Amino acid sequence: MNKLVDSFGRQITYMRLAVTDRCNLRCTYCMPAAGANIVERKELLTFKEMYRITRVLTELGVNKVRLTGGEPFVRKDLMGFIKMMSYNDLLDEINITTNGAGIAKHVEELSKFKVKTVNLSLDSLSPEKFAKITRRDVFDEVWNTFELLEKSGLKLKLNVVVQSGVNTDEINDFVALTKDRNIEVRFIEEMPFNGVGKRAMDEVWNYTKILGEIKTGYPNIETLPLVKSSTSRLFKLEGAKGIVGIIPAYTRTICSDCNRIRLTSTGQLKNCLFDEGVYSIRDFIRNGASNEELKQLFIDLVSKKPKDGFVAEANRKKNKNVSESMSSIGG
Repeated sequence: MNKLVDSFGRQITYMRLAVTDRCNLRCTYCMPAAGANIVERKELLTFKEMYRITRVLTELGVNKVRLTGGEPFVRKDLMGFIKMMSYNDLLDEINITTNGAGIAKHVEELSKFKVKTVNLSLDSLSPEKFAKITRRDVFDEVWNTFELLEKSGLKLKLNVVVQSGVNTDEINDFVALTKDRNIEVRFIEEMPFNGVGKRAMDEVWNYTKILGEIKTGYPNIETLPLVKSSTSRLFKLEGAKGIVGIIPAYTRTICSDCNRIRLTSTGQLKNCLFDEGVYSIRDFIRNGASNEELKQLFIDLVSKKPKDGFVAEANRKKNKNVSESMSSIGG
């Protein structure tokens, strides 16, 4: 059976699938205050199209799918789609990235399907600061989701985008959460994808600076072994139930064993977060492509996956300022 392998010998086993470009929050690092320009619904992939694409990819060796957005739970009947995806016997796990605003009622049901991990975005432990970051007053609802997920049996990862001049003073407060909770707190380098170009930053909070800040509070934090194809570098406090991760998303030191592709909500395949999209899978299937033709297309496109994010960015033909909204890219 054919597999998805690029020219650098990396096998693709993981797809990030954006189910919508819409979101119920307006995070400052993700989109402008007025929101990003959303596409017409007819331009979005249907759930049936998403299932078909996923099935073809699993026949090529993809065994893990992460559902993203926008905010995935703003799309009507997402739970029905998750149930549909769980029928795919070749798919080992479904993971979800969510902002937690509006999903509390679904937490218990999620564990009935192939959902293994939920990544919850929470960029501040202060309700006031959280409201400034998200431009919405929903901290209590998101914290309730956090507590429900922690008790659910699902693996919980807390995503914290480290923002210069905003929440860097809370880094070690987040680390402290891992002492008594079996969670992974993941600090993410801020990305310049808020829909209007790069946000002004007083300091560059990259992997090295984030780790340095953690060590001011926890100088003896243990470095854990590298995990192949992981986006995180992992650490652990002595005796802690949980772990700490740092994702060098913008400095891009995690590309060498990348096993991921992305599909936007409009069906644009991205071999890399930093490329501009390499092909419209939506148009290809709507023009009558067979499953075998779709398989061959993926094999051909993945073979052109760039070496790393710097090469992908350099190859861009348009949008040179890398200024799309993260909600349109797929988180």
